[in-house]
Amino acid sequence: MYRDPYNTETEQLFRLHPYKIFMYLLLGSLCALFFGVSAAYMYQVVNSQIETVTPPTIFLLNSVLLLGGSWFIIQANKAYQNDDTQGYTRSLIITLILTVLFMIAQSAGWMYMISNGMLASRNPSTGYLYVISSLHFMHVIGGIPFLALFIHAAYKRMKEPVSVLVYFSDPEKRLKLKLLTMYWHFLDALWIYLVVFFLLMKVVKMMI
Repeated sequence: MYRDPYNTETEQLFRLHPYKIFMYLLLGSLCALFFGVSAAYMYQVVNSQIETVTPPTIFLLNSVLLLGGSWFIIQANKAYQNDDTQGYTRSLIITLILTVLFMIAQSAGWMYMISNGMLASRNPSTGYLYVISSLHFMHVIGGIPFLALFIHAAYKRMKEPVSVLVYFSDPEKRLKLKLLTMYWHFLDALWIYLVVFFLLMKVVKMMI
């Protein structure tokens, strides 16, 4: 049975670890940023005559890629708890691959918008879609180096039983993996929120 790898006495020592505080501050600031831009868009839609914009279908498909990445990073956590070196490394690699595929698909979505005349100069709502999706894209890029570091450490340190034991028993490594997982889940939830938000605003515009 899978046990929570963070529910240990040692983990209590890291309850107020600077890494945690930094992550909470980061996620809080991101929430404020995206909700602020969302509120500005909502205000313009409700109080102005601007048309809403519908995200391209590929934006919906991108959600599947992100959710897949979240699922595999959960599997990495389980493998870490079970000292499964191969499963741990494999799950992290698949998470990275799915994230890169998301970035490629996201770029394709922007190209589709441009080729179909969906430009900010023609519709301010389109500008909001570009800005919000670009901000999310930048934060996905920001998380990739940390994921790559985990993969690099897995290949470098998991070569012999002693190094594997040291790696898997390190409470700080568990904490970092927990925070990485939290960040990945946040990106997923944020993307789904953004897609649903733009779709809901189209419904709201039709009702007013």
